[in-house]
Amino acid sequence: MGKGIVLGCVLVVLLGFALTCSAATLYMVGDSAGWDISTDLDAWAQDKQFVVGDVLSFQYSTIHSVSEVRENSFKGCNMSDPIKTSSGGNTSIPLNRPGARYFVCGNKLHCLGGMKLQVNVQKDPAAPPAGAPEASMLQPGAPGSSARPSSKNNNPSAATPNSTGYINGGRVSILSVSAFLSTMAILLWMI
Repeated sequence: MGKGIVLGCVLVVLLGFALTCSAATLYMVGDSAGWDISTDLDAWAQDKQFVVGDVLSFQYSTIHSVSEVRENSFKGCNMSDPIKTSSGGNTSIPLNRPGARYFVCGNKLHCLGGMKLQVNVQKDPAAPPAGAPEASMLQPGAPGSSARPSSKNNNPSAATPNSTGYINGGRVSILSVSAFLSTMAILLWMI
């Protein structure tokens, strides 16, 4: 009888964990070309679906920067009132709320030349409850940041990791959860 209660509790906890696991995707903006004037950022973003929890990683040289701006500033490349600006060469921006987000290079001529990015962030079905703390731009060397300085040198042929990768564990498949739960049940039955 005691084994059944323990097994039931373990199964409920593990199933609850498995159902709340979701993947956050790390997007390297511009893929191997990075955040650069030569990158077709509209084409890069076209086939991607961004959800709350994903992270945009901007890799760029010292002649560029990344500013998050409002829609009107985005359309006119107005740099006078950015929401946030970063110039560290390696900037990670968590997409922590649904809706449109707008990013531009702080050099107005670069922005006018197409160095700007709009992403439409969809709500994550496994989102935390309302009022949960939100992350902000992460800078290399900032508390809580694991970002490293960029090696971007305006050379589009320089190797930069691909655009997508899972962070924070990744998705848990039903098959892997079932296999794990079966193994746990057998082990607990043997005790």
